Amino acid sequence: MARTIEISREFVDELREAIKENEEKKALQLITDFHAADIAELYRDLSIEEARYLYLLLDGERASDVLAELDEDDRTRFLEVLPGEVIAQKFIDHMDSDDAADVIGDLSEEKKQEILLHIEDLEQAGDIVDLLGYDENTAGGLMAKEMIIVNENWTILTCLKEMAKQADEVDEVYYMYVIDNEKKLKGIVSLKKMLLSKNTTTVKTIIEDDIISVTTSTPGEEVAQIMVKYDLVAIPVVNSLGRLVGRITIDDIVDFIREEAERDYQMASGLTDEVEARDKVLYITRVRLPWLFIGLIGGILGALVLGRFEDNLKIYPEMAFFIPLIAAMGGNVGIQSSAIIVQGLANNTLKGESTVKRLIKELLVALFNGLILSTLIFVYNFFVSDSFALTLTVSVALFSVIVFAALFGTFIPLILDSAKVDPALATGPFITTMNDIIGLLIYMVIGRVLYGVFAI
Repeated sequence: MARTIEISREFVDELREAIKENEEKKALQLITDFHAADIAELYRDLSIEEARYLYLLLDGERASDVLAELDEDDRTRFLEVLPGEVIAQKFIDHMDSDDAADVIGDLSEEKKQEILLHIEDLEQAGDIVDLLGYDENTAGGLMAKEMIIVNENWTILTCLKEMAKQADEVDEVYYMYVIDNEKKLKGIVSLKKMLLSKNTTTVKTIIEDDIISVTTSTPGEEVAQIMVKYDLVAIPVVNSLGRLVGRITIDDIVDFIREEAERDYQMASGLTDEVEARDKVLYITRVRLPWLFIGLIGGILGALVLGRFEDNLKIYPEMAFFIPLIAAMGGNVGIQSSAIIVQGLANNTLKGESTVKRLIKELLVALFNGLILSTLIFVYNFFVSDSFALTLTVSVALFSVIVFAALFGTFIPLILDSAKVDPALATGPFITTMNDIIGLLIYMVIGRVLYGVFAI
C-alpha cells in the first residue's frame, strides 16, 4: 500500500544511480511504497531522460496516476519528449476522460492529434475531444464523462446488471444518475434504495428528483460555490437541452479552487501570469516587470507631487518626517478594503448588495478608524512636537487619507467586477500606488492650507 514519504537527497542520489546503471528492479523497488504524488515530486530532481526512464517502468494505471499529479509545466515538458503512441497507450488509456483532457489540453496541437490518433478506445477518444471543446474554467471543462447512468424505465434487476458493467470505468461511485429515453436528467437513485427494493420495481418509482445540477457553461467559480453551499461530493452536468453529459467530483473542484486561489494571490502580488520558483529567470522577469513598471511610474508621480510642494517642505521641513506614515496608512487601508470586497465577490456574499450601500458601509468603518488613528497621532504630536500646525496637519491629513483609501479600495474592485475584469487586480500594486500618490497630494494640500492659517 502506498504511503507518503519524505524524499531525501540521499534517496534521490541512490535512485539516479540505479537509473544510470539501468537497474530496473532496483529502481522500481525504491519507489514501491511511494504514493503517486511522491513519485511526481521526484520529477523535480530528475532530468527529462531520467524521469522518462522511471515512468516507463511503471504499470499503466500507476503511470497515469503519476502523470495526473505532475505540475502542468513539468508534465508538458515530460510528454513532449515521448512518442504519441506511448502517451496514448501508457497513460491516456488508463485515465478518466477529464484527467486525460487536462493532460492533452496542455500540449501543442500537433501533439494532441498524434495522441488522439493512437487511442484505441474510440469512445474515450470522442469523450476527450468533446471535453477539449469546452473552456477549462467552466463546468464543461471540469467534468468527467465516466459515471453510473440508469434509465428511469429499467427495473432494479436490470439496473444492477448494468451497474456492474459501468462501474469498471468509474473510480468513485457517488451517485447513480437517472435519465429518460431522451437522455435528460431526471434525478438520482441511491444504492441503498435499490438494494431494499424488489427486483421488479422500476427506477422511476424510487428516484430522488430534487437534484442540483449545472450546465456545461456554468463558470467554475459558481460550481465551486454550489458544491460548497450544498455540501456535495459530486454534481451532474447537463447541456442546454437538459441532457446529462458528465459529472464533476469534489477532488476536481478542490484542485480548481486551489489553482484559482494561487492565481488570485499572484495577481494581487502584481504578477501578470502564473510563476513558480523553478521557472527560468527571463520568464519570471517578464511576468514581474509590468506591475513593477507601474510602481516605477507611481513613484515618479509621487516625486512630482512632492516637487510641486517643494517650497512648503523647505519652509516646513518637519512635514517630511510623516510622508512615509501617510503613504503607508493609505496603502494599508486601501488593501484591507479591496481585499474584503474581492473576497465577498469571490464567495458570492455580496450578491444583491448595491454599490452605494457597500460604499456607505465602508465609509462608516473608515470614519471610525480614521477618527481613532488621527486622534492618536494628534495626541502624540501634541506632546512631542512644538508645532501646532504640524500636529493638526498630520491628523487631518491622516483622517482624510484613510477615508479616501477605504472608498477607493471599495469602489475599484466593484467597478472591475461590473466590467467583467478580475477584481483581484485591485488588491495589488494598483491600489497601493494610487493611494500613495493621492495620499501625498492630500497631505501636501492640507499642509499648505493649515500651515498658512496656524503657522505664525
